Amino acid sequence: MKVYYSQEFAHSYSSDPAAAPGRMESVLAAIEGRVDFADVVPASMEDIRACHTERHVQRVKSMGIYDIAALAAGGAIQAATTGLKEPAFALVRPPGHHASADSAWGFCYFNNMAIALMRLRKEGLIRRAFILDFDLHYGDGTVNILGQSDFVNILNPSDGDAGRYLLAVEKSMPDDADIIGVSAGFDNHLEDWGGLLSTDDYRKLGRMTRNAAEKSGGGCFAVLEGGYNHQVLGQNVAAFLEGMEGK
Repeated sequence: MKVYYSQEFAHSYSSDPAAAPGRMESVLAAIEGRVDFADVVPASMEDIRACHTERHVQRVKSMGIYDIAALAAGGAIQAATTGLKEPAFALVRPPGHHASADSAWGFCYFNNMAIALMRLRKEGLIRRAFILDFDLHYGDGTVNILGQSDFVNILNPSDGDAGRYLLAVEKSMPDDADIIGVSAGFDNHLEDWGGLLSTDDYRKLGRMTRNAAEKSGGGCFAVLEGGYNHQVLGQNVAAFLEGMEGK
């Protein structure tokens, strides 16, 4: 599987948990030698402005976060483009699903998922898209940007029982999407903030994504969102990628 990553993402650009030292390294240690890494190029200003206001862009610039946030969005675009042909993953940060058009919170700045899908839509590469956001926290920014669009359906599953959670995802997966984008946050793991899903559950979510993409005759990709226990984050990402590969 192709994984989009830059050494720039290893730098701690702020003091929040998403930017913590060692977080990206924990994932790299788990997947190195098992995936094909590809370099990342930043999203263009045009791509970013397709989802965010000029005021928000200037606010992010004033915080000194623009370059790394644009690089993360670029990685999402590349993963989405590759995902049309084969499963791909954007190992990027800052995360993005709490970034709305004119505001952001929750360690996010630009909405990586929304920017990626809008780019595919603009280029005429997709007609219909589906977003599975299995992060612990509701992806309000993605819903605010894309929720009223005529080409995207969004699922933010929420259930206190792991079995029902997985069943709800399986029943909601599409059979008519040109691309399935996954906002892959791993903070709902048994040993992370949410305390719900096992490592094998993430493998199952990856398989569901792959199976639904094949049934639709479309593609799939994922973008890293949350996940803060470095001791388990890498193995959870690895399991999810194995599922997306059909293992």
